[in-house]
Amino acid sequence: MAQNPAYEMIWQVVGAIPSGKVATYGQIAELAGIPGGARMVGRCLSQLPRDSRLPWFRVVNASGKISLPVDSEGYQKQLALLQEDGVVVLNGRIRLAKFRW
Repeated sequence: MAQNPAYEMIWQVVGAIPSGKVATYGQIAELAGIPGGARMVGRCLSQLPRDSRLPWFRVVNASGKISLPVDSEGYQKQLALLQEDGVVVLNGRIRLAKFRW
């Protein structure tokens, strides 16, 4: 199956998010030249290999929340990686005014 060419742009943008910052799915889509492509960003990141070194965990929804189900292993992993990165998550939410890239 041919890889979606937009995915390469998404990977480049996600790879550029600095440590201690987050970006929203919509923000990544805009920066990758795919306006309105927030869902595509989510789909792209969901297909990354488990051992990917891309900082996928720095991408959150427009409300500043982790999009994975709260009781999932993925949510716990993303939460831990964000906290390790210095991003403060209070009551499941990140203050985008402070931590948005």
